[in-house]
Parts: sequence; structure tokens; C-alpha cells
Amino acid sequence: MTFTLLHKDKHSKARLGKLKLFHGEIDTPVFMPVGTQASVKSITPDELYDIGFKIILSNTYHLYLRPGVEIIANQGGLHKFMNWKNNILTDSGGFQIFSLSELRKFKDDGVEFSSHIDGSKHFLTPEKVVKLQEQYGSDIAMVLDECIQYPCSEKEAEKAKNLTFDWAKRCKAVHTLKTQLQFGIIQGSVYKNLRKASTDEITSLNFDGYAVGGLSVGEPFDLRNEVLDYSVEWLPDNQPRYLMGVGTPQDILYGVMFGIDMFDCVLPTRNARNGQVFTYNGAINIKSAIYKNDSSPIDEKCNCYTCRNFSRAYLRHLYKAGELLALRLNSIHNLYFLNK
Repeated sequence: MTFTLLHKDKHSKARLGKLKLFHGEIDTPVFMPVGTQASVKSITPDELYDIGFKIILSNTYHLYLRPGVEIIANQGGLHKFMNWKNNILTDSGGFQIFSLSELRKFKDDGVEFSSHIDGSKHFLTPEKVVKLQEQYGSDIAMVLDECIQYPCSEKEAEKAKNLTFDWAKRCKAVHTLKTQLQFGIIQGSVYKNLRKASTDEITSLNFDGYAVGGLSVGEPFDLRNEVLDYSVEWLPDNQPRYLMGVGTPQDILYGVMFGIDMFDCVLPTRNARNGQVFTYNGAINIKSAIYKNDSSPIDEKCNCYTCRNFSRAYLRHLYKAGELLALRLNSIHNLYFLNK
């Protein structure tokens, strides 16, 4: 399992690469659809194959709560459980626990939280998160980190950075699954000195790849790009770089320009379910009355199943009528668009 850097752009930090994983090779830059609960919402595995996806993301936290690691392991691992033959990246659950806000409490040895499903109490340690992901059998596993909110003080950001480093060391020490890569996560909020320190610390552990975490948590667009620009400068050139939780078309283009190789986000499918679809002239809301007699596809340049077969007028009709097909067709288009 290797990462090969194939080409670097002369005018930006953009690059082409090939990431070889246990379930096949991936061309980078790559967008990973989010299958939080072992399913990309409203989309079948065959449709994901047809679009061209070689890797998707699933969520350690959600799968731990439901259906539980024992059921997944007994079914032969996550790939067999969801009938997905290509690669899977599992995140550590750190961001989901961060988003629980009042329902969680960080400690030196792990994080205590209440389930958003039934209120039951749980405690996850870095070691437990690693073992969960090994039982899932994912191709890339993320370490447990503390994602800090924006805005925050430098002191708060430094504390989260230090805890993330301590947890990363513990994750590295217990990771044993040879068919699974493990990625470290850089933190530090929007403080350049902390980002540099976090990068030095995490890269010293020699992970298989590195993620820029702690962005897209409320900071302004320009500030995010500034932080991303200098953060990438300090990452190793010969290993994959992953920007977590960022996925608008514009965000991806900027990320590629700054040298990012991997992206994930719930946005394309979530927005699709709310009627927003991407076009090369910007996003449109298919619910709008201006499309009720529009016989054109969502985008004339798009060759996805939806655009080849259906008009804006039909898609608007489906949405206004509450038909589930609207959510599926919109999602197919948005995923195809981002992959393209």
C-alpha cells in the first residue's frame, strides 16, 4: 500500500497522485462520498461504482452506537456488511463527539459522551477507537483527535493540540492491522504557531498520511484558505494529504490548488435532498418556480444519469410532489458533478 506522486502543477501546489490501498488504487485528488451509517444516503453501491467512486467514508462513532461493532464484525467486516467492494475510510468520531457539545466531556485518557440516540453513557479512548476501526476492516483509519471550536483562545487551541498529539501517540502504538493505513490529524485552530507545532509533532510519528483537521467549523472562508495554505507547506510531499469535512465545488478547487489530495463532505447529498443541485454556473434550487416548464437538464455539460434522462421541470415536479426519486436523482447528479 503506497502513495505515488505523479505530477506537480507549475503555477500552484496542485498535484496528481495514485494511492494504492488494499481494495484497489485511487487517483488523487479524490472526493469521498460520506456513508455515515454504512450507506451513502439514497444511493446504491452500484450507482457509486457507475459514477466512478473508488473510496467512500463511514463513521466510527455512528457505527459504534448502531448497529454496533459486534454485528459488523460477525457479518465479515464493513465491506461485506454494506456490500461495498472498493475502499473505505473510517473517521475516528472525533468531529461527531465535538458536535455533541453539551453531551460530551474530554478527559486525558479519552472522551465521555451521551448517545444522541438514547442518552446512554459511553467512554471512548484512543485505543478503543483504533480497535473499533480494525474490527470494521476499513482501508484507512483516522486517529482520535480533539476538534476545537471556532472562535477559541490560543490557550484552548494549544490544549486541544497537546491532547491530540498524546492521543495520536497512543493510537499509533496499538495499531496492528496490516491491511489498514492509519492517518494522523493536524490541529491548532487558526493559530499559525500551533499549526506548525502540531504538524511537527504528528509527522514525527510517521503515519501513512495526514489530515488537516479543525477547519470548516465556522471560520471565515478567507481565513480557512490562509490556514490551509500554510498548513500544507509543512506536510510531507510523498504522503497523502486529506482535508476533512470540506466539500463545496469552490472549496475543493481551492483545496486542490493548495495541494490537498483527499476530500469528504456530506454536503453534496444533504444539499441534494434539500433541492440544491450543482451546475458549472453555480448551484441552483430545483424547487424554484422558474423551472416548472424548463425542459433542459440540470447542467448541459453533465453526463450523469439524471442529466441524460430528466429535465429540470420533471425534477421540480418530483420534489414538489414529495417523491423519493427526487432525492435520489438530485444526489446522483451532485455526486457525479463533484467526482467529475
